Amino acid sequence: MAEKLEDLNLPLTVVTRIVKEALPEGVAISKEARTGLAKAASVFVLYVTSAATNIVKNNKRKALTGQDVLEAMSDIEFDRFVEPLRDALEQYKQTVSAKKLASGKKKDEMEEVEMVEDE
Repeated sequence: MAEKLEDLNLPLTVVTRIVKEALPEGVAISKEARTGLAKAASVFVLYVTSAATNIVKNNKRKALTGQDVLEAMSDIEFDRFVEPLRDALEQYKQTVSAKKLASGKKKDEMEEVEMVEDE
């Protein structure tokens, strides 16, 4: 668990990068607004995590999954975000799977090279 309350906050640099990507070009955001958004985002993440943790406990499980987060979003009445989040989760899984597959191919290629060198 976090030692200090500040440890629960999202990194300001990450929030700033996300906000800048969302804003139209040429629009600036003050430091005070960035800080406020970072704190609000941190509170929201903690709220969703709490709701998802309740789902996990009610189902007598120990691991929190992406599906738990999606269900929590519905429970806390953020239904309109569930489908975009589901799509993002699926895209993330595909990316991870592709990276594992590529990594596996590299290992296979390395083993083939080593086998040839041994002969």
